[in-house]
Amino acid sequence: VQVAESGGGLVQEGGSLRLSCRHSGSSFENYHMGWFRQAQGKEREGVACFSWKTSDPYYSEALKDRFTISRDSATNTLYLQMNRLKPEDTAIYYCAIEVPCNAGVRYREYYSTLGYWGQGTQVTVSA
Repeated sequence: VQVAESGGGLVQEGGSLRLSCRHSGSSFENYHMGWFRQAQGKEREGVACFSWKTSDPYYSEALKDRFTISRDSATNTLYLQMNRLKPEDTAIYYCAIEVPCNAGVRYREYYSTLGYWGQGTQVTVSA
């Protein structure tokens, strides 16, 4: 199973970016899938995710007003629309499949050993 993110880049504060994640496995809707991020010198944190148990996504409370997660099952693609970006959103953004998805998108260090992770895509927001 391969996971590949794309769409990162450099954007000015207040701008938008859309990240994409392609997954080579079977039906997307049977898996937990989500976005996580890690800023330099900080711990990885959850951004947004879909649980296979529900159709509604979960979001980090701090990001839910600016970020939107969506998916296209026909193409096995997961998206993250990021609006009104801030310098503190600068991080490497990771897509992950079969990593626990829960309310609040909590991240635990051992999650890095679970499921399938992409290599990450860098998002840099300039002030």
